[in-house]
Parts: sequence; C-alpha cells; structure tokens
Amino acid sequence: MSLVWLYAVRRGGADAPAGPGVDDERPRLVAEGPLVAVVGTVREEEFDEAALARAMEDLRRIEALARAHHAVIVEAAGERPTAPLRLATVYRDDEAVARMLRERAAQFDAVLDRVTDRREWGVKIYVDAKPDAPAEDPSPSGRPGTAYLLRRRADRDRGARAREQARAVADRIDETLAQVAAGAHRMTPQDPRLSGREQEMVLNATYLVDVAGEEEFRAALAGIEAEGATVELTGPWPPFSFATLGDS
Repeated sequence: MSLVWLYAVRRGGADAPAGPGVDDERPRLVAEGPLVAVVGTVREEEFDEAALARAMEDLRRIEALARAHHAVIVEAAGERPTAPLRLATVYRDDEAVARMLRERAAQFDAVLDRVTDRREWGVKIYVDAKPDAPAEDPSPSGRPGTAYLLRRRADRDRGARAREQARAVADRIDETLAQVAAGAHRMTPQDPRLSGREQEMVLNATYLVDVAGEEEFRAALAGIEAEGATVELTGPWPPFSFATLGDS
C-alpha cells in the first residue's frame, strides 16, 4: 500500500523535479486545472500517521526527511513560482490531492501571484551597541553598600538605554528596507554566542524583493552600511518565507 506525500504547489507548464524524494522516490505531478501539486508516492508502513509520529521523535530521521523535502521544493521552485507545503503533509491518494487543489485554489493563486517575479533575501544587521562607559561613583555618602547599589542601578540603566537604542536602530533599518521590498519577515536577533560576532545583531529578517527592484534594495543596504552598521546579506532564495501555506 502507498500514500501520497505533498511537497509543493505551483502552476503547470514544467516538468516534475528529478528527486529523489523523502522515500527515495521520483517526484511526480498531480494536475487540477491550472494548478499542479508536486508529490511523491511513499510506502504506507513508513509514512502513515503512526510512522510519522515515531519519526518526529527521531532527530536523525526527521532531519533526513526535512532535507529531502526541502531539496525537492528547491528544485521545483527553480522553474516556476512555488508554494511549499509543510513537512509531513500526506494524502491517501491522488484524488484527495486533486480535491484539495480544487478547494484551496483561491489561496494558492493568491500565494503564487504574490511571489511571481520576486525573490527572498536574508538580512542581518550588526552594530556596536555597548552601554556607555560607567559614570563616576554616584554615591554622595561614600558608604560602600549604598555605592554598590547605586552602581548596580546605573549599570542597569545604561544597559536598558543600549538595548533601547539597538531596537530603535533595528526599527529604522527595517522601515527603510520595507519601503523597497514587497514583504518582510522579522525574526529574533541571534545571541552573539551563536552569531560569532562581537557586535550586536539588531536585525534578523527576510525580505521579498521584486527581481526588477533588487538593485534599489542593494542600494538601500549600501546606505545602511555607510552609516557604520555591518550588513550580512544572503540570497537570493526562492521566496519560501512568503509562500508557505501552513496547513494542508
């Protein structure tokens, strides 16, 4: 017995990805009107609800599935605007997939229209956001305990000011980039221990950019860098952050 694993939805007119898919299968297409689902035929004993529940508890297994799933989507997106589906979206048969395409045609059309002729760029911005140098001992009395408490409070205030300034920088940069992008997703900045930089990451975001407008987007980034910030740009990527439908 077999099931149908769904990778992505796009419009017709292109071949199926070469694969391999999550079960080492060759991906294929299920068409319904102008929409095409990129799917794979997988073994029921390995991909039914119970088997997938077990897989979710096995980090190696889920990592392998995620890599194969993503690889098929990337290949599919290389030819046509593509809406990826979340990992482990499984249907009983092709007719169930076709029915889903009919029922959700308007949603898929809207998503595919949104990402057509656009690409995704990742942007990380780093700035020097260290607290101001400590002021002179704020204690007027010279009493050690009072001086210690006042220093602690002053340190907290300086740290709060530095964080507020960093947030203001991030907001301003995000607003600047959003003006030349069609969409934006802002994520939590990484801790310096993860980024490997001494500077503070103040912005961690992805932007949906018109292919025709990428030069303007890069120019906006150059202006930000000229102000003293460090810019880390990645991409262009297929616009997955702006095309995913979360539920099957």
